[in-house]
Amino acid sequence: MSESNKVLVTLENGVKRITINRPERRNAVDTESIALLTEAIASSADDASRVLILTGSGDSFCAGADLQASGTESLVAKDVTKALREGVNPLITAMRALPKPIVGRVHGHAVGVGCNFALACDLIFASEEARFSQIFIKIGLMPDGGGTYLLPRLVGYHKAFELMATGDVIGAEEAFALGLVNRVVPLAELDATVNSVAELLAQSPGIALARIKAGLNNGLDSDLASALEFEAVNQGDCFRSKDFAEGVTAFLQKRKAVFTGK
Repeated sequence: MSESNKVLVTLENGVKRITINRPERRNAVDTESIALLTEAIASSADDASRVLILTGSGDSFCAGADLQASGTESLVAKDVTKALREGVNPLITAMRALPKPIVGRVHGHAVGVGCNFALACDLIFASEEARFSQIFIKIGLMPDGGGTYLLPRLVGYHKAFELMATGDVIGAEEAFALGLVNRVVPLAELDATVNSVAELLAQSPGIALARIKAGLNNGLDSDLASALEFEAVNQGDCFRSKDFAEGVTAFLQKRKAVFTGK
């Protein structure tokens, strides 16, 4: 498979779909596919996309890092700190910094760093067959890809420690109960569900969505006073936007607003 086919990207009506395309490896990622994912995410800041969908081809979302890409001796000798700093870390940072919502469409396994790719999305919709795991411990590793930051903020310290220390695989319904995913649906309904939400977000005021995402990220690590100040400053940007003017006008005219993201 050529490198260019490891990640598929389409853009239609403001919806950018990014698909990890290594189904023969359950979409386990190698150095090239991580770089392609980062490029696809980073370029979205300035293109015509309004919302992104991240998914995997075939029967899995992402089965983590591709450990078969090199032999055991090569893996042990690898400078993993350098690899993470130059590969996975910029990808996760780009996902969280992108001023556009990212919808995770998860079917099958989302394990290891693949699980943390999903957690870095802004919304996660899962099929009933979805499976999640911080499986790193099974091969003597700690989580990477932002797992130690993202997971405890969703499920609390003690549950996060349990999931990471055991490497247990949990099903979609348990993931929903823990607050890891927004919704669980039958596979036959997954695309319709994801596409419906993506279309809704693509038609929403882009500046407001960007500030919601930035505000939530800021709020994770700030006190109340800082969060209030962030809201005051960024609400000003929303207030001065064309989308706000359109929203008010549409409300007064009792019609549906047509937002342009400006």
